[in-house]
Amino acid sequence: MATIGSLGVGSGLDLTGLMDKLTAAESAPVDALRKAQTQENARLSAYGTLQGLLATFRSAAAKLADSSFLGAQKATSSAPEVLAATADASAIAGSYAVSVTQLAQAQSLVSAGQASTTTAIGSGAATTVTIDFGTIAGTFNAASGTYAAGATFTADATRSAVSLTVDATNNTLTGIRDAINKTTGIGVTATIVNDGTANRLLLTSTATGQKSSMRISVAGDAALQSLLANDPAGTQNLQQTVAAGDAALSVNGLAVTSASNTVSGAIQGVTMTLAKAGSTTLAVARDTAAVQSAFTDFVNGYNGFVRKVGDLSKYDVSKKTGGALVGDSVARMAMTQLRAVLTNAIAGGASDPKTLTEVGITFQTDGTLSVNATKLDAALAANAAGVTNVLAGSVAAPGIAKQLTTTIDAFNATDGLFKAASDGASGSLRRLTRDIDDMQARVDAKLARYRTQFQELDRVMSGMTGMSSYLTQQFTKI
Repeated sequence: MATIGSLGVGSGLDLTGLMDKLTAAESAPVDALRKAQTQENARLSAYGTLQGLLATFRSAAAKLADSSFLGAQKATSSAPEVLAATADASAIAGSYAVSVTQLAQAQSLVSAGQASTTTAIGSGAATTVTIDFGTIAGTFNAASGTYAAGATFTADATRSAVSLTVDATNNTLTGIRDAINKTTGIGVTATIVNDGTANRLLLTSTATGQKSSMRISVAGDAALQSLLANDPAGTQNLQQTVAAGDAALSVNGLAVTSASNTVSGAIQGVTMTLAKAGSTTLAVARDTAAVQSAFTDFVNGYNGFVRKVGDLSKYDVSKKTGGALVGDSVARMAMTQLRAVLTNAIAGGASDPKTLTEVGITFQTDGTLSVNATKLDAALAANAAGVTNVLAGSVAAPGIAKQLTTTIDAFNATDGLFKAASDGASGSLRRLTRDIDDMQARVDAKLARYRTQFQELDRVMSGMTGMSSYLTQQFTKI
Protein backbone atom coordinates (compact mmCIF):
# COMPACT_ATOMS: atom_id res chain seq x y z
CA MET A 1 0.00 0.00 0.00
CA ALA A 2 1.27 3.48 -0.79
CA THR A 3 2.81 5.51 2.05
CA ILE A 4 0.86 8.51 3.29
CA GLY A 5 3.07 11.61 2.87
CA SER A 6 1.04 14.40 4.44
CA LEU A 7 -0.80 13.92 7.70
CA GLY A 8 -4.61 13.81 7.36
CA VAL A 9 -4.66 12.99 3.64
CA GLY A 10 -5.76 9.45 4.26
CA SER A 11 -8.12 10.07 7.15
CA GLY A 12 -9.50 13.43 6.17
CA LEU A 13 -8.74 14.64 9.71
CA ASP A 14 -6.73 17.79 10.59
CA LEU A 15 -3.82 15.75 11.87
CA THR A 16 -1.28 18.42 10.81
CA GLY A 17 -2.97 20.99 13.04
CA LEU A 18 -3.15 18.46 15.85
CA MET A 19 0.54 17.65 15.39
CA ASP A 20 1.43 21.36 15.59
CA LYS A 21 -0.50 21.67 18.86
CA LEU A 22 1.15 18.58 20.28
CA THR A 23 4.58 19.93 19.24
CA ALA A 24 3.88 23.23 21.00
CA ALA A 25 2.62 21.48 24.12
CA GLU A 26 5.51 19.03 24.33
CA SER A 27 8.07 21.79 23.59
CA ALA A 28 6.76 24.12 26.30
CA PRO A 29 9.16 22.77 28.98
CA VAL A 30 12.09 23.12 26.54
CA ASP A 31 11.04 26.69 25.75
CA ALA A 32 10.90 27.41 29.46
CA LEU A 33 14.44 26.09 29.87
CA ARG A 34 15.65 28.16 26.91
CA LYS A 35 14.09 31.25 28.46
CA ALA A 36 15.87 30.47 31.72
CA GLN A 37 19.09 29.99 29.74
CA THR A 38 18.67 33.43 28.12
CA GLN A 39 18.06 35.01 31.51
CA GLU A 40 21.10 33.27 33.02
CA ASN A 41 23.27 34.45 30.12
CA ALA A 42 22.02 37.99 30.69
CA ARG A 43 22.79 37.68 34.41
CA LEU A 44 26.32 36.45 33.73
CA SER A 45 26.88 39.28 31.24
CA ALA A 46 25.56 41.77 33.80
CA TYR A 47 28.05 40.53 36.39
CA GLY A 48 30.84 41.02 33.85
CA THR A 49 29.67 44.57 33.12
CA LEU A 50 29.60 45.43 36.82
CA GLN A 51 33.03 43.91 37.37
CA GLY A 52 34.39 46.09 34.57
CA LEU A 53 32.89 49.21 36.17
CA LEU A 54 34.29 48.19 39.53
CA ALA A 55 37.74 47.83 37.95
CA THR A 56 37.47 51.41 36.69
CA PHE A 57 36.40 52.61 40.12
CA ARG A 58 39.23 50.65 41.75
CA SER A 59 41.81 52.33 39.52
CA ALA A 60 40.48 55.74 40.52
CA ALA A 61 40.48 54.76 44.19
CA ALA A 62 44.03 53.40 43.95
CA LYS A 63 45.22 56.77 42.68
CA LEU A 64 43.76 58.52 45.71
CA ALA A 65 45.19 55.81 47.95
CA ASP A 66 48.70 56.81 46.83
CA SER A 67 49.94 59.35 49.36
CA SER A 68 52.74 60.47 47.03
CA PHE A 69 50.18 61.40 44.36
CA LEU A 70 47.98 63.35 46.76
CA GLY A 71 50.99 65.31 47.95
CA ALA A 72 52.42 65.81 44.48
CA GLN A 73 53.78 69.16 43.46
CA LYS A 74 53.89 70.60 39.96
CA ALA A 75 56.90 72.38 38.51
CA THR A 76 56.25 74.89 35.72
CA SER A 77 59.02 76.48 33.66
CA SER A 78 58.46 79.97 32.25
CA ALA A 79 60.78 79.01 29.37
CA PRO A 80 60.10 75.36 28.52
CA GLU A 81 62.48 75.65 25.57
CA VAL A 82 65.29 76.07 28.13
CA LEU A 83 64.21 73.34 30.53
CA ALA A 84 61.26 71.21 31.56
CA ALA A 85 60.73 70.04 35.12
CA THR A 86 58.74 67.63 37.28
CA ALA A 87 58.26 67.63 41.03
CA ASP A 88 57.40 64.98 43.60
CA ALA A 89 55.74 65.19 47.00
CA SER A 90 58.99 66.24 48.73
CA ALA A 91 59.31 69.44 46.66
CA ILE A 92 58.92 72.74 48.47
CA ALA A 93 56.53 75.24 46.94
CA GLY A 94 58.25 78.38 45.71
CA SER A 95 59.76 80.26 42.79
CA TYR A 96 63.29 79.54 41.59
CA ALA A 97 65.44 81.50 39.13
CA VAL A 98 67.38 79.03 36.99
CA SER A 99 70.07 79.97 34.46
CA VAL A 100 71.58 77.33 32.17
CA THR A 101 74.99 78.28 30.77
CA GLN A 102 76.12 74.93 29.35
CA LEU A 103 74.57 71.57 28.49
CA ALA A 104 76.23 68.28 29.36
CA GLN A 105 78.02 66.71 26.40
CA ALA A 106 79.23 63.25 25.42
CA GLN A 107 82.78 62.99 24.07
CA SER A 108 83.33 62.06 20.42
CA LEU A 109 86.60 60.82 18.91
CA VAL A 110 87.38 60.21 15.23
CA SER A 111 90.07 58.05 13.64
CA ALA A 112 92.43 58.79 10.78
CA GLY A 113 90.91 58.29 7.34
CA GLN A 114 90.84 54.94 5.56
CA ALA A 115 90.38 54.49 1.82
CA SER A 116 88.05 51.49 2.27
CA THR A 117 85.68 50.30 4.96
CA THR A 118 86.26 46.64 4.07
CA THR A 119 90.05 46.45 3.59
CA ALA A 120 91.94 44.60 6.35
CA ILE A 121 93.91 46.75 8.75
CA GLY A 122 97.06 45.11 10.09
CA SER A 123 98.14 41.49 10.06
CA GLY A 124 95.01 39.97 11.55
CA ALA A 125 96.78 38.94 14.74
CA ALA A 126 94.49 38.85 17.78
CA THR A 127 94.52 42.31 19.34
CA THR A 128 92.83 43.48 22.56
CA VAL A 129 91.15 46.87 22.55
CA THR A 130 90.25 48.22 26.02
CA ILE A 131 88.16 51.30 26.70
CA ASP A 132 87.85 52.98 30.07
CA PHE A 133 86.46 56.33 31.17
CA GLY A 134 87.58 59.21 33.32
CA THR A 135 88.35 62.93 33.53
CA ILE A 136 90.85 64.79 31.37
CA ALA A 137 92.73 67.80 32.74
CA GLY A 138 94.96 69.82 30.45
CA THR A 139 95.14 72.14 27.48
CA PHE A 140 93.22 71.15 24.40
CA ASN A 141 94.48 72.05 20.94
CA ALA A 142 91.41 72.58 18.77
CA ALA A 143 93.47 72.59 15.55
CA SER A 144 94.91 69.11 16.12
CA GLY A 145 92.01 67.77 18.15
CA THR A 146 94.42 66.53 20.83
CA TYR A 147 95.58 67.50 24.30
CA ALA A 148 98.95 69.17 24.87
CA ALA A 149 101.80 67.52 26.75
CA GLY A 150 101.22 67.50 30.49
CA ALA A 151 97.52 66.59 30.24
CA THR A 152 96.31 63.99 32.75
CA PHE A 153 93.63 61.32 32.72
CA THR A 154 91.99 60.27 35.99
CA ALA A 155 89.99 57.07 35.63
CA ASP A 156 86.48 56.94 37.02
CA ALA A 157 86.72 54.33 39.79
CA THR A 158 82.99 53.62 39.60
CA ARG A 159 83.21 52.27 36.03
CA SER A 160 85.10 49.19 34.89
CA ALA A 161 87.10 49.05 31.68
CA VAL A 162 85.65 46.84 28.93
CA SER A 163 87.67 44.98 26.31
CA LEU A 164 87.02 43.45 22.91
CA THR A 165 89.09 41.42 20.46
CA VAL A 166 89.97 42.41 16.91
CA ASP A 167 91.49 39.70 14.68
CA ALA A 168 91.43 38.47 11.11
CA THR A 169 87.65 38.05 11.26
CA ASN A 170 86.89 41.71 11.94
CA ASN A 171 90.02 43.83 11.33
CA THR A 172 88.33 46.20 8.89
CA LEU A 173 86.73 49.55 9.64
CA THR A 174 83.31 47.92 9.32
CA GLY A 175 84.36 44.95 11.44
CA ILE A 176 85.74 47.14 14.22
CA ARG A 177 82.58 49.24 14.21
CA ASP A 178 80.38 46.15 14.52
CA ALA A 179 82.58 44.61 17.23
CA ILE A 180 82.30 47.76 19.36
CA ASN A 181 78.54 48.03 18.91
CA LYS A 182 78.01 44.37 19.79
CA THR A 183 80.08 44.51 23.00
CA THR A 184 77.78 44.69 26.00
CA GLY A 185 78.47 47.43 28.53
CA ILE A 186 81.29 49.02 26.56
CA GLY A 187 79.72 52.49 26.88
CA VAL A 188 80.57 53.58 23.34
CA THR A 189 78.76 53.64 20.03
CA ALA A 190 80.70 53.46 16.78
CA THR A 191 79.79 54.60 13.29
CA ILE A 192 81.62 55.25 10.05
CA VAL A 193 81.58 58.71 8.50
CA ASN A 194 82.93 59.79 5.14
CA ASP A 195 84.40 63.29 5.14
CA GLY A 196 84.49 63.49 1.35
CA THR A 197 87.99 62.09 0.99
CA ALA A 198 88.23 59.15 3.39
CA ASN A 199 86.29 56.92 5.76
CA ARG A 200 86.67 57.54 9.49
CA LEU A 201 85.57 55.62 12.57
CA LEU A 202 83.58 57.90 14.88
CA LEU A 203 83.36 56.85 18.55
CA THR A 204 80.86 58.53 20.87
CA SER A 205 80.43 57.94 24.59
CA THR A 206 76.93 56.83 25.55
CA ALA A 207 77.14 58.97 28.72
CA THR A 208 77.56 62.71 29.11
CA GLY A 209 79.74 64.48 31.66
CA GLN A 210 83.43 65.15 32.23
CA LYS A 211 83.98 61.74 33.82
CA SER A 212 82.91 60.06 30.56
CA SER A 213 86.01 60.95 28.53
CA MET A 214 87.51 57.89 26.80
CA ARG A 215 90.94 56.31 27.07
CA ILE A 216 91.63 53.52 24.57
CA SER A 217 94.51 51.09 24.90
CA VAL A 218 95.45 48.56 22.23
CA ALA A 219 97.59 45.48 22.87
CA GLY A 220 98.67 43.56 19.76
CA ASP A 221 98.83 44.57 16.09
CA ALA A 222 100.83 47.75 15.47
CA ALA A 223 98.53 49.00 12.69
CA LEU A 224 95.53 48.76 14.98
CA GLN A 225 97.47 50.56 17.70
CA SER A 226 98.17 53.40 15.26
CA LEU A 227 94.51 53.55 14.33
CA LEU A 228 92.79 53.30 17.74
CA ALA A 229 95.15 53.80 20.69
CA ASN A 230 94.34 57.08 22.39
CA ASP A 231 95.59 58.24 25.80
CA PRO A 232 94.96 61.94 26.56
CA ALA A 233 98.02 61.82 28.81
CA GLY A 234 100.17 60.10 26.20
CA THR A 235 99.95 58.97 22.58
CA GLN A 236 96.80 60.25 20.86
CA ASN A 237 95.95 58.67 17.52
CA LEU A 238 92.33 59.90 17.54
CA GLN A 239 91.02 63.43 17.24
CA GLN A 240 88.52 64.79 19.74
CA THR A 241 85.62 66.42 17.89
CA VAL A 242 83.40 66.96 20.92
CA ALA A 243 84.69 67.29 24.47
CA ALA A 244 83.00 65.57 27.39
CA GLY A 245 81.41 68.21 29.58
CA ASP A 246 79.15 68.71 32.56
CA ALA A 247 76.02 70.79 32.47
CA ALA A 248 76.45 74.15 34.17
CA LEU A 249 73.58 76.10 35.67
CA SER A 250 72.65 78.22 38.63
CA VAL A 251 69.64 78.09 40.94
CA ASN A 252 68.86 81.39 42.65
CA GLY A 253 72.49 82.34 42.01
CA LEU A 254 74.00 79.11 43.37
CA ALA A 255 76.28 77.37 40.84
CA VAL A 256 75.35 73.76 40.02
CA THR A 257 77.05 71.21 37.81
CA SER A 258 75.65 67.90 36.53
CA ALA A 259 77.11 65.09 34.46
CA SER A 260 73.70 64.72 32.82
CA ASN A 261 71.18 67.10 31.31
CA THR A 262 68.67 65.51 33.65
CA VAL A 263 69.33 67.29 36.92
CA SER A 264 67.84 65.94 40.14
CA GLY A 265 68.35 67.27 43.65
CA ALA A 266 69.54 70.75 42.79
CA ILE A 267 66.06 71.80 43.94
CA GLN A 268 64.52 69.47 46.51
CA GLY A 269 62.07 67.07 44.94
CA VAL A 270 62.48 68.60 41.47
CA THR A 271 63.95 66.99 38.35
CA MET A 272 64.96 69.36 35.56
CA THR A 273 65.58 68.31 31.97
CA LEU A 274 67.86 70.85 30.30
CA ALA A 275 67.30 71.63 26.63
CA LYS A 276 69.46 74.66 25.86
CA ALA A 277 71.30 77.57 27.44
CA GLY A 278 69.08 80.33 28.78
CA SER A 279 67.19 81.54 31.81
CA THR A 280 63.82 80.61 33.25
CA THR A 281 61.71 80.91 36.35
CA LEU A 282 60.63 77.63 37.85
CA ALA A 283 57.40 77.75 39.85
CA VAL A 284 56.73 74.84 42.21
CA ALA A 285 53.23 74.51 43.63
CA ARG A 286 50.74 71.81 44.62
CA ASP A 287 49.29 70.09 41.56
CA THR A 288 45.67 70.83 42.45
CA ALA A 289 44.45 70.29 38.88
CA ALA A 290 45.69 66.69 38.85
CA VAL A 291 44.18 66.02 42.28
CA GLN A 292 40.87 67.58 41.25
CA SER A 293 40.83 65.39 38.14
CA ALA A 294 41.55 62.29 40.23
CA PHE A 295 38.67 63.12 42.60
CA THR A 296 36.36 63.59 39.62
CA ASP A 297 37.41 60.21 38.20
CA PHE A 298 36.78 58.67 41.64
CA VAL A 299 33.26 60.09 41.85
CA ASN A 300 32.47 59.20 38.24
CA GLY A 301 33.76 55.67 38.76
CA TYR A 302 31.46 55.06 41.71
CA ASN A 303 28.49 56.74 40.04
CA GLY A 304 28.90 54.66 36.90
CA PHE A 305 28.66 51.50 38.98
CA VAL A 306 25.66 52.72 40.97
CA ARG A 307 23.71 53.79 37.88
CA LYS A 308 24.37 50.52 36.08
CA VAL A 309 23.20 48.55 39.12
CA GLY A 310 20.00 50.63 39.02
CA ASP A 311 19.47 49.90 35.34
CA LEU A 312 20.07 46.19 35.72
CA SER A 313 17.82 45.90 38.78
CA LYS A 314 14.94 48.03 37.48
CA TYR A 315 11.49 46.60 36.74
CA ASP A 316 9.16 48.38 34.31
CA VAL A 317 5.64 47.80 35.60
CA SER A 318 3.94 49.13 32.48
CA LYS A 319 5.96 46.91 30.15
CA LYS A 320 6.24 44.08 32.67
CA THR A 321 9.92 43.72 31.87
CA GLY A 322 12.95 43.91 34.12
CA GLY A 323 16.70 44.17 33.99
CA ALA A 324 19.00 41.17 34.11
CA LEU A 325 19.48 41.49 37.88
CA VAL A 326 15.91 42.09 39.03
CA GLY A 327 15.60 40.38 42.40
CA ASP A 328 19.34 39.58 42.46
CA SER A 329 21.03 40.43 45.76
CA VAL A 330 24.68 40.35 44.66
CA ALA A 331 24.90 43.85 43.18
CA ARG A 332 22.95 45.34 46.08
CA MET A 333 25.27 43.65 48.57
CA ALA A 334 28.26 45.12 46.73
CA MET A 335 26.73 48.60 46.86
CA THR A 336 26.01 48.22 50.56
CA GLN A 337 29.61 47.26 51.29
CA LEU A 338 31.05 50.08 49.19
CA ARG A 339 28.75 52.65 50.77
CA ALA A 340 29.76 51.44 54.24
CA VAL A 341 33.40 52.12 53.39
CA LEU A 342 32.62 55.50 51.82
CA THR A 343 30.87 56.67 54.99
CA ASN A 344 33.66 55.52 57.32
CA ALA A 345 35.35 57.96 59.67
CA ILE A 346 39.16 57.80 59.75
CA ALA A 347 41.13 58.49 62.92
CA GLY A 348 43.34 61.58 62.81
CA GLY A 349 44.46 64.68 64.62
CA ALA A 350 42.06 67.09 66.25
CA SER A 351 42.08 69.44 63.26
CA ASP A 352 42.25 66.74 60.60
CA PRO A 353 39.27 65.87 58.39
CA LYS A 354 37.80 62.47 59.28
CA THR A 355 35.28 61.79 56.50
CA LEU A 356 34.90 62.26 52.75
CA THR A 357 32.22 64.86 53.37
CA GLU A 358 34.80 67.08 55.08
CA VAL A 359 36.97 67.07 51.95
CA GLY A 360 34.13 67.80 49.54
CA ILE A 361 32.70 64.40 48.56
CA THR A 362 29.05 63.89 49.50
CA PHE A 363 26.19 61.50 48.73
CA GLN A 364 23.24 62.69 46.65
CA THR A 365 19.62 61.66 47.19
CA ASP A 366 19.86 59.12 44.34
CA GLY A 367 22.81 57.35 45.97
CA THR A 368 25.48 58.81 43.71
CA LEU A 369 28.43 60.96 44.81
CA SER A 370 29.32 64.54 43.99
CA VAL A 371 32.51 66.51 44.55
CA ASN A 372 32.63 70.13 45.67
CA ALA A 373 35.78 71.49 44.03
CA THR A 374 35.83 74.63 46.17
CA LYS A 375 35.60 72.65 49.41
CA LEU A 376 38.27 70.21 48.20
CA ASP A 377 40.68 73.03 47.31
CA ALA A 378 40.12 74.62 50.72
CA ALA A 379 40.74 71.31 52.50
CA LEU A 380 43.97 70.74 50.54
CA ALA A 381 45.16 74.27 51.20
CA ALA A 382 44.36 74.09 54.91
CA ASN A 383 45.53 70.56 55.69
CA ALA A 384 46.85 68.52 52.76
CA ALA A 385 48.30 65.90 55.11
CA GLY A 386 44.89 65.43 56.71
CA VAL A 387 43.24 64.93 53.32
CA THR A 388 45.91 62.38 52.47
CA ASN A 389 45.26 60.57 55.74
CA VAL A 390 41.51 60.31 55.06
CA LEU A 391 42.11 58.72 51.67
CA ALA A 392 45.43 56.89 51.89
CA GLY A 393 45.99 56.45 55.61
CA SER A 394 48.84 54.16 56.61
CA VAL A 395 49.69 50.47 56.50
CA ALA A 396 48.33 50.03 60.02
CA ALA A 397 45.27 52.26 59.47
CA PRO A 398 44.35 52.42 55.77
CA GLY A 399 42.30 55.34 54.53
CA ILE A 400 38.98 55.19 52.71
CA ALA A 401 40.42 54.93 49.18
CA LYS A 402 42.77 52.17 50.28
CA GLN A 403 39.92 50.32 52.00
CA LEU A 404 37.90 50.54 48.78
CA THR A 405 40.62 48.87 46.73
CA THR A 406 40.79 46.06 49.29
CA THR A 407 37.00 45.67 49.27
CA ILE A 408 36.78 45.53 45.47
CA ASP A 409 39.64 43.04 45.32
CA ALA A 410 37.70 40.86 47.77
CA PHE A 411 34.68 40.89 45.43
CA ASN A 412 36.74 39.12 42.78
CA ALA A 413 38.71 36.83 45.07
CA THR A 414 38.28 33.06 44.79
CA ASP A 415 35.46 33.10 47.34
CA GLY A 416 34.42 36.68 46.62
CA LEU A 417 30.94 38.04 46.00
CA PHE A 418 31.12 38.47 42.22
CA LYS A 419 33.37 35.48 41.65
CA ALA A 420 30.93 33.22 43.47
CA ALA A 421 27.94 34.73 41.62
CA SER A 422 29.62 34.41 38.23
CA ASP A 423 30.65 30.83 38.96
CA GLY A 424 27.08 30.07 40.04
CA ALA A 425 25.63 31.53 36.84
CA SER A 426 28.15 29.61 34.74
CA GLY A 427 27.24 26.38 36.55
CA SER A 428 23.53 27.04 35.99
CA LEU A 429 24.17 27.59 32.28
CA ARG A 430 26.00 24.29 32.00
CA ARG A 431 23.16 22.47 33.75
CA LEU A 432 20.53 24.20 31.61
CA THR A 433 22.39 23.26 28.44
CA ARG A 434 22.43 19.61 29.50
CA ASP A 435 18.78 19.71 30.53
CA ILE A 436 17.73 21.33 27.25
CA ASP A 437 19.62 18.72 25.22
CA ASP A 438 18.15 15.85 27.25
CA MET A 439 14.58 17.19 27.19
CA GLN A 440 14.74 18.08 23.50
CA ALA A 441 15.81 14.52 22.74
CA ARG A 442 12.82 13.17 24.72
CA VAL A 443 10.42 15.59 23.01
CA ASP A 444 11.79 14.70 19.57
CA ALA A 445 11.33 10.99 20.32
CA LYS A 446 7.75 11.49 21.56
CA LEU A 447 6.82 13.64 18.54
CA ALA A 448 8.29 11.01 16.25
CA ARG A 449 6.02 8.41 17.87
CA TYR A 450 2.99 10.70 17.42
CA ARG A 451 3.84 11.18 13.77
CA THR A 452 4.20 7.42 13.25
CA GLN A 453 0.86 6.79 14.97
CA PHE A 454 -0.88 9.47 12.86
CA GLN A 455 0.61 8.04 9.69
CA GLU A 456 -0.72 4.60 10.72
CA LEU A 457 -4.12 6.15 11.43
CA ASP A 458 -4.07 7.73 7.97
CA ARG A 459 -3.22 4.36 6.45
CA VAL A 460 -5.99 2.51 8.29
CA MET A 461 -8.57 5.22 7.68
CA SER A 462 -7.59 5.35 4.01
CA GLY A 463 -8.14 1.60 3.76
CA MET A 464 -11.48 1.78 5.53
CA THR A 465 -12.61 4.61 3.27
CA GLY A 466 -11.71 2.51 0.22
CA MET A 467 -13.60 -0.49 1.58
CA SER A 468 -16.63 1.71 2.35
CA SER A 469 -16.66 2.99 -1.22
CA TYR A 470 -16.41 -0.53 -2.59
CA LEU A 471 -19.27 -1.84 -0.43
CA THR A 472 -21.42 1.15 -1.32
CA GLN A 473 -20.89 0.41 -5.01
CA GLN A 474 -21.80 -3.26 -4.52
CA PHE A 475 -24.94 -2.50 -2.55
CA THR A 476 -26.18 -0.11 -5.22
CA LYS A 477 -26.04 -2.94 -7.78
CA ILE A 478 -28.41 -5.17 -5.84
